[in-house]
Amino acid sequence: MALSTNCEATTRRDCLRLGLSALIGGGLVDALRLRGLASTGPGPAAKSVILIWMDGGPSHYETFDPKPGAPGEIRGKFDPIATKVPGLSFSHHMKKLAAIADKLAVVRSIRHDQGNHGAGNHYMMTGAPPRIPVGCGAFVSFHPSLGSATAHERGASGGLPPYFSIPSMTRSGGPNFLGARYAPFVVPDNPSSKDFRVRDVTPPPGLEVERVDDRKALRAKVDRFRRIAEKAAGDPALALDEYYEQGYDLMSSPRAQRAFDIHGEPDKVRDAYGRNPFGQRALLARRLVEAGVPFITLNEGGWDHHESLFDAYDKKMPAFEASIAALIEDLDARGMLDSTLVIALGEFGRTPKVNDKGGRDHWSNAMSVMFAGGGTPGGQVIGATDARGYAAVERILSPENFASTVYTKLGIDPGTILYAPNGRPTHLVSDPTPIRELMS
Repeated sequence: MALSTNCEATTRRDCLRLGLSALIGGGLVDALRLRGLASTGPGPAAKSVILIWMDGGPSHYETFDPKPGAPGEIRGKFDPIATKVPGLSFSHHMKKLAAIADKLAVVRSIRHDQGNHGAGNHYMMTGAPPRIPVGCGAFVSFHPSLGSATAHERGASGGLPPYFSIPSMTRSGGPNFLGARYAPFVVPDNPSSKDFRVRDVTPPPGLEVERVDDRKALRAKVDRFRRIAEKAAGDPALALDEYYEQGYDLMSSPRAQRAFDIHGEPDKVRDAYGRNPFGQRALLARRLVEAGVPFITLNEGGWDHHESLFDAYDKKMPAFEASIAALIEDLDARGMLDSTLVIALGEFGRTPKVNDKGGRDHWSNAMSVMFAGGGTPGGQVIGATDARGYAAVERILSPENFASTVYTKLGIDPGTILYAPNGRPTHLVSDPTPIRELMS
C-alpha cells in the first residue's frame, strides 16, 4: 500500500497496527488490554463522528472559499460554481457538494498561529496548541485527540472499538496521557480490493475460529494453575483473562463480521461512493457508524500542494468530493444524518499568492471546514475571509471552538477536566465555547 507524504517526506505510518495473528502471540491481546473498557459519558446529541482529515492542508481557495474578484495570481485557475444555496459559491471541482449545499455548513473563519504540519495537525486534532515549538514533520502528542477523548468519554457498543482511524493514524491522533487503551483501531487494508479483509476480525487462511476455540480452551486449562504473582497488587496478569476474551470476541463477533463485510453492499451503493480506496473507506465508515462506533477518522493524505496544485486538484478532487457527497446523501437516505456528524478539514489553508511552481504554501491565517449532519443547520456559511482570502476577518474562530463544537454535539462537556496518571488536571478544551451557528 502506498504511503502519502507531505513536503517533509514524512510517511503516514500506522502508529497502531493490530493483527489477528498477534491474538495468538499476544499482540492484539496486549493492545486490547491497554485499551480496556471505555467509560460512558453523557447522552450524545450526535451518536457518531466521521472526521475526514485532508492531511497536508487543503486550499480554501480551491474548495469552499473561492475569490473570483481577486487578481489572477491569487484567484488561481478555477472559476467558482453556484451551489444549491442562493448566493453561495464553491470552487470549480466541488460540484457534487455544491448540489447538496443545503445540507452543509461551511466555516470560513477558523485561524491559528501554527503554520507547519506537526503543530497545525496537533492544534486541529486536539483543540490544544503544542506546548513547545515542533518541527513540520513531527508526530507530536501533548493532549488527547478528539477521537481518543471521545473513546474515553463515550465508549462503544457491541464489542467494537470506540475509535477507528482508516487507513492510518494521523500524526496527533493518539490518546496522550489517557493511555493506549484509547488509541485508534487502525484498518490499513484497502476496502476497494476484491480480497479485502480485516486481519483483526477475519481469521486468515489456515486458522479457523474452531482452532482458536481449541487454543482458548487450552489456555483456560492452563489458567487454572495458580499464578505465582497472583496476589501482587497491580499485577497486569490479573487483567489478562478479560483482554484475551475481548480479543476472541472481536474476532468471533457476528456484529464485527457484518460491519466489515463491505462486499455485502449492493453494487449500486459501492458505485455511488466510488470504486476507489477513499470512496470505499467512506462506505466502511458508514457501516461502522451503523455498528455503533462513535468516532471514525478517514486519514486522506496528499493535500500539501507546494507545486502543480491545479493539476493535482484536476486529478484528485472530482472523485474525492463525490465520495463525501455520496456519504452524506447515503446517511441522509438511511435516516442517519441527524445522528452522524461529518466533518472535512486539514491542518490549515494555503497561501493567497500562487507561487512560481504553480502551488500554494502553508497558511494558518485562513481555512475552511465543512460540517454536515449531527444536528447541524445546513445551507449556511459561518464567518468570512477578506476579499483576497488573506485572513479570517469576520466571526473569527479558533481550533478550541472547533473542538468544543465536536464534543458538544457528541454530548461531551468540552469543559471536562481530565486527570493524568500523576494527578495533574487538564481541561479537555481550554476555551469550551462551541460555534453557536452549528448547534441545532
